[in-house]
Amino acid sequence: MTMSTIRRVGVSVTAVAVLVGAAGCQGGEPKAGDAPKSPSRSDVTKVLTATYKKTAEAKSAKVQMTLSMPAGAEGGGDMEMTGVMGWDPTMMDMTMKGEAFQSAPDSPEQMRMVWLDNVMYMDVGAERAAEMDGKRWMKMDLGAIAEMSGDKALQKQMTGGLENMNQDPAQQLAILLDSPNLKHVGAEKIDGVATQHYKGSLTVAEMMDANKALDVLSDKERKDLLAGVEKSGIESYDIEVWVNEDGYPARMDVGMDTPQGAVKMVADYSDYGAKASVQAPPASETVDLMEMLKGLGEDAGAGDAEGTDAAAS
Repeated sequence: MTMSTIRRVGVSVTAVAVLVGAAGCQGGEPKAGDAPKSPSRSDVTKVLTATYKKTAEAKSAKVQMTLSMPAGAEGGGDMEMTGVMGWDPTMMDMTMKGEAFQSAPDSPEQMRMVWLDNVMYMDVGAERAAEMDGKRWMKMDLGAIAEMSGDKALQKQMTGGLENMNQDPAQQLAILLDSPNLKHVGAEKIDGVATQHYKGSLTVAEMMDANKALDVLSDKERKDLLAGVEKSGIESYDIEVWVNEDGYPARMDVGMDTPQGAVKMVADYSDYGAKASVQAPPASETVDLMEMLKGLGEDAGAGDAEGTDAAAS
């Protein structure tokens, strides 16, 4: 398999990683002529805390997600992801398609991604499988990749925090509850379903404090990460949730502004609590990206040695 193919698949993985997550307490019915009373911060917190607990206990749901990346960013455009996800532990079986996913002219129209036991598997398609001895699944051990990078903070974040990835709705709710400007927007319908709409925003520092996936970092590592994010130009995160009458998030909207433009993730959830059946592809149909990279490095080293010998003679 060529390095260009690895890079093309890597762009898709980067896009996925960016993503790497009760009805409103209204009190009594208003009397005729009275203006509707907005729920207090305490009421909103109670509702969303109950929603968080139900969602965390459900541990899985079907999801239809759209990730929008600015045109100026690598892998810019929209990407759709549809399938099932589980949390505690993290697992996914998603099909991806869209312009952000199709990073090269020969990219397949869609790609299936399986995430299980902190390992990601990407179905690269029949054409690219021909470059991998007919094996169409690429295995990416994210912890091993982080270790190879030599970045200690990245290693801790990826190996210690994958179980708390922000992509699941329970974690997004936990972060939203820490928003200093959390509020109830009003009653709205999502695809014909009655919901209550809530929203809030957090600064980068507030988001990091609320994100339990970052608890594995030391104070210095946390400060370095914060400085890096702020240097990138990201100032805040906006989170919105629409809670259905069963007390689960029907839709979540997470956005942030970057120097290249807005990044936005909109996810619609259903079938909470249905067991997420996610299975890794057979080993006989899988190629390990780490082993492939090691092989390319050894080949490059052998080539350099031959060149040195030739020059010496």
